[in-house]
Amino acid sequence: MISSDSMRGYNDALILAVLAAGDSYGYQLEKAIRDRTGGAYVIRETTLYSTLTRLVKAGSIEAYAGEISYGRPRTYYRLTAAGKRVLAAKRKEWAQTQAVVSKFLSAEE
Repeated sequence: MISSDSMRGYNDALILAVLAAGDSYGYQLEKAIRDRTGGAYVIRETTLYSTLTRLVKAGSIEAYAGEISYGRPRTYYRLTAAGKRVLAAKRKEWAQTQAVVSKFLSAEE
């Protein structure tokens, strides 16, 4: 399993990438991240919701009330135009990060 510390800087990008495929609510986001990583990374609930709050405040995603579950509306999230731009920048940054880190960690010297 990958540590939370290793993934901390990538939570925004992971959530934005999941939302690029369609609107989702908290548990669906957590499950999508867990499933796509084969269980190697499980985002903590507190981390997920604090990241969602930060992304809403930044204008990268929007929250809206969806279907009612257990007597209250479920909060769904969707990617905004600004969020699509942030995701594109995060993807570019990730490619650059991989290129730099692999220079040090790909082979033993």
